[in-house]
Amino acid sequence: MPATLNPWPTTRQGSTDHPVQTLQYLLLAHGHTVTVDGVFGSETGDAVRAVQRAKNLPDDGVVDAATWHALLVPVRPGMRGSAVRGLQEEFALDGADGIYGPKTEAAIRDLQRTIRGSGTTIEVDGVVGPQTWQALVSGLREAAPLSKAA
Repeated sequence: MPATLNPWPTTRQGSTDHPVQTLQYLLLAHGHTVTVDGVFGSETGDAVRAVQRAKNLPDDGVVDAATWHALLVPVRPGMRGSAVRGLQEEFALDGADGIYGPKTEAAIRDLQRTIRGSGTTIEVDGVVGPQTWQALVSGLREAAPLSKAA
């Protein structure tokens, strides 16, 4: 059976789990001043509420699927900035520098091939759109064990 994308995680003040650091990089990409420390504190909460107000979303500081979508930044080869750094951190790439170069593109294309191989329709184009971001932030849920063939 194919794997599917996990639902977007719900992240809120007090969270210190995996997607907080990526959330903080996406907030920086939208021009908000936050410290990237992996801790969802008051500074991150204030920035999330500002995004929610700007996008006419419920102003509750809880990052749900709608808020994640409002924060997404399409990323493609040659780009630079905080959103690129966030995706590089998702891969734990050595030398994460916020520049979308060949190493980042290879990692993204490999992920997209994995997503497509799981049965989800996605282009293997190196562009980080909503499905690729969701896989990065949420992961894939296996419906049955998949082989790890190269």
